[in-house]
Parts: sequence; structure tokens; C-alpha cells
Amino acid sequence: MEKKMDKELMEFVDKTPNAYYCINNLKTKLLEEGYEELYENEPWNHISENGKYFVTKNDSSLIAFKINEELDNSTGFNIVATHSDSPSFTIKSHPEIFDNNYLKLNTNGYGGMINYTWLDRPLSLAGRIILKNDKTYESHFINIDRDILVIPSQAIHINREVNKEATFNHQTDMLPIITINNNRNIKSIIRKQLEEQGIPIKQISDICDYDLYLYNRDKAKIIGYDNNMILSPRLDDLACVYPSFCAFTESDNKESLNVFCAFNNEEIGSLTEQGADSTFLYDTLKRIAKIKGQDVEIMLKNSFIVSADNAHAIHPAAASKSDPTNTVTLNGGVVIKHHKNYTTDGLTSSIFKDICTNANVPPQDFECKSDMVCGSTLGGLSIRHVSIDSVDVGMPQLAMHSANETIGVDDIFYMYEAILEFYNTKIEKNKNKITLKQMNKR
Repeated sequence: MEKKMDKELMEFVDKTPNAYYCINNLKTKLLEEGYEELYENEPWNHISENGKYFVTKNDSSLIAFKINEELDNSTGFNIVATHSDSPSFTIKSHPEIFDNNYLKLNTNGYGGMINYTWLDRPLSLAGRIILKNDKTYESHFINIDRDILVIPSQAIHINREVNKEATFNHQTDMLPIITINNNRNIKSIIRKQLEEQGIPIKQISDICDYDLYLYNRDKAKIIGYDNNMILSPRLDDLACVYPSFCAFTESDNKESLNVFCAFNNEEIGSLTEQGADSTFLYDTLKRIAKIKGQDVEIMLKNSFIVSADNAHAIHPAAASKSDPTNTVTLNGGVVIKHHKNYTTDGLTSSIFKDICTNANVPPQDFECKSDMVCGSTLGGLSIRHVSIDSVDVGMPQLAMHSANETIGVDDIFYMYEAILEFYNTKIEKNKNKITLKQMNKR
């Protein structure tokens, strides 16, 4: 299973250039496994016992859940929250810039990427296209599956300070070249790609707008003399998404209600209708409880969120930037993240460490160095709307937000095992006491 998980994760990353494809790929897997798609603008009254369901929002976020035979006010939600997006560049409206025989595309930075890592790499475009058919708007996804763009670096002969200073202006230094001496335009490129995918376009004006992103075409690969690391784009956060999703679909817990979430826009603050800082999660949980005749507020108090987003491993050239007593290593196990910006506290950390122990998974503690600042996470954003016990965990990695990132091979399986154990655990709450009840001992 361990080797299978490594291979499957790499395949998933390779076919997931951005959030739209992440959700579409998860949706495809859920439908294959017998899950029913629900829609927010329709009633859910037909939900049945032992049913498996999912709902998407704006094509880029997803919540999946399983209904138990018996649901009462002692039942809680076991929730894992991940995110579907990664740092990249968005394509602006009217992006064509033809200059000195180069056709460049005007872009905006999306998230906090490490700029220089995007230079001199094979890039392409993927995302969502909005078509208008008569008076109806339709969404379609495109992925131009070949190397069509590059952001060239300046040769050292014309930039002698390049190894001393690596500052880049997004408007002037980070625009990709798409062709030479050719005045193409983005809508003609979109039209050609849609037609290759079997979607005919009557006229170019049928293409109303788009949500397109650059993506790194490098493939995920196992590296290291002992084959114990993975180098890949978009590991933040697909490396948590995939094993968590697999754990969700394989879990079997009759006394808790398992929920899996993949939210878009974590990298830009989640302030969207489909982000973790929206009511998407609460609205979904409330509808589930209402349909089953339960009090959602009581169910929430019996619930637990695991926010799964990657953590910083100690860096081989910058050990001084890690906390001196809480260092995190690749292949060292699932990381429990502690900081004022995270949701972890002594209670939730203790609970998750016991879950790891039951799964034979080594836990690691991450603490931010006292003179540095950590970012916020999905858990902290979600509990603004759902007041639930929460823990922030992640997979240790190097070069977070680089065009290529590095994780340990063993940690993928550790994450899967820990999340599967969480999904197969009922967290029983009796006044001020909490007991863990293993539903499926392995």
C-alpha cells in the first residue's frame, strides 16, 4: 500500500495543474465509487441512510460526506480540511503584449510564490473557460498539455548582480513568452484547445471569459540515492489532499459522520465564496443535520476538524531558521503545528497524537521560531464559522511555494494512515471529558 500511495500521489499531481482540475479529478473518483453529486440550489430531502454524497462550489471547492444508519445528537462530524490551490500566475484580461518579436502574456501573481524558481521552466495554461450558448453560461475546463510558455532569466553577462540580488518585478520580469513573431491572441488559443477537446465554438464571441493559470510542466519524480524523497510541483497542498481523500473514501465509521473538504483560494486568504473563510462548510453541515432532524449546534460541539496543510522541515542550509527544540524532518512522521496563528491547543494536540499512536504513525511537533512569523491555515479560517475543536497538521516539506517542492516518501503513507485512523475514531465528549473510541482496529 505504501508504494502504491506514492505512485498514485505522483500521478494525481501530474494531472492536477490547478484547483479546477483538483476538484474535477476528485469528483470523478467519487462518482466512480458510487457517490452522488448534490447541488446547493436544490433540496437534499432524498438523502438516505448509508448514503455517500458530495457538493462542489464554483468548480473549485468540494465537500464530501457519508451518512450513517443512525444519526443522533451524540454524533459528531469528523472533518478533514485541505486546499486545492497552489501559488501560480493568473492570466489577465486582454493579456497579449507583442514586443520585440516576442508575444508575452500579461499575468498577475497568485499566492506567495518563489519567483526565481519559475524561470526557464516549461510552462503551460490550464483552467476554466466560460462559454455563452444562446442565453446560457457554461463552464468548461482546458489544459493545454504541452510546453508552450517560458519565463526566461537574464544571462549573467547582462545582469552581473543576479547572484547577489534576486528581486523580480511581476509586471516586467515575470511575463511568459508564448511565441515568437506571431500575433496570436488568447481567445483563438482557447478556441483551438476547446475544439481539440471536442467542444465546437460557433464564434469567438461565445468565449465570454476565463480563469486561466500558468502551471509548471515538470513531472513528479522520486529522487535521492535511496529513493526516499519526492520532487514535484504543487505538493502544497496536493500532498495532503490525496492521502486524506483516500483515507476518507476507505474509512468506515458507523458512529461519526465523516467529512472531507478541499477548499480553493487558501493561498490568497480564502476570502471567496468557495474559500475556507466562507459559510460553505457551515451551510453544508447545517443542511445535513436538518435533513436528519438533528441540532447542528449540538453536533458541532461533538465534532473535530483536522486542518491538513504542509509544514516546514528543517532546511539543510538554514537550520538556524527552525525552532531550536522543535525541529521537523522529512520522513519523520505527520507534523502537529503549534502557533498562535494555528488552531492546535494542548487538548487537540493530545487527541491527535493518540490517533497517530493508534495508527503506528510517528508525530512531530512544529513550533515557529520566536523571532519569525507563521501564516494562518484552513482550520483557523473554518472555525470562524464553525466553532469546533481543531488541530493543524501537515506533511514536512522543503522549498514551500517553490515551483518544485520536496517531501519524504514515507510521510505520504504516514499521513494516509493517521487520517484514516482519525476517520475511524469516534471522539466521544461527555461534559468536560473526551474519550477516543476506535471503530476499526487494524
